Amino acid sequence: MPIVDVVGWLGSILVVAAYALNIYGKLSAESTPYYVLNIAGSGALIVNTLYHHAIPSMVVNVVWVGIALPALLKKLKKAP
Repeated sequence: MPIVDVVGWLGSILVVAAYALNIYGKLSAESTPYYVLNIAGSGALIVNTLYHHAIPSMVVNVVWVGIALPALLKKLKKAP
């Protein structure tokens, strides 16, 4: 299995884990780990989808990062 596919699977696991942990009340949608899981997962999926020329999926993940990254930076600025 090419490394880019391993990266894609890892990204999928991270994004789904963030969602599942949030839905089951284990991780707040405003928590730093939630943002990091989404950013890392979507970043990995961007690499995979770009490699496979799956442009619509890549765009969704770019938007996902574009939503989560500013929210994380805003949260980090507010931290003491």
